[in-house]
Amino acid sequence: MKNDIILAGVGGQGILTIATIVGQAAVSRGLHVKQSEVHGMAQRGGAVVAHLRLSSALIYSDLIAPGSADVVLSVEPMEALRQAHNLRPDGVLLANTEAVRNIADYPDEAALLAELRSRPNSLVIDAGAMAKECGSAKAMNIVMLGALSPFLDLPEEALTGTIQQAFARKGDEVVTANLRAFAAGRAAAAAVL
Repeated sequence: MKNDIILAGVGGQGILTIATIVGQAAVSRGLHVKQSEVHGMAQRGGAVVAHLRLSSALIYSDLIAPGSADVVLSVEPMEALRQAHNLRPDGVLLANTEAVRNIADYPDEAALLAELRSRPNSLVIDAGAMAKECGSAKAMNIVMLGALSPFLDLPEEALTGTIQQAFARKGDEVVTANLRAFAAGRAAAAAVL
């Protein structure tokens, strides 16, 4: 078993929360995990990229070679396009539609989304709207985690159990909203891919 995942977005969007939940779920199943981050989080809105590797065998590098990622998940569309070269030919591209205009020359959003949707094995969803429908706009990253879940060699209950643990201190309402967000993302991935 091996999953190589690249997570991308901008600071404050919850990329590292996704990586933590997936990593903890994998460790709970006895898997090896390596994670590497490159981020501009000292400045909210700076680019964030995390390489996340899960395997039943030892992992010797925490970086994923270009052209070999199983999945690129991005919570920001331009960052999805910037990381798409890292996918293997049959890899899956998961992207959120909500743009974070953190640069003056941000590309045309319609053209950007059309480019993402034209790629094979891609799922481009409005995770923010889905999260709001589930009870928490802040759960956008968990919608994206749900969309990622069918492409991981982890049982759904390992991920939902880790989500419950991660948000337990925030109360039942927050846990429930995040579990709904996860289920919505998972359903979106199952319906499209």
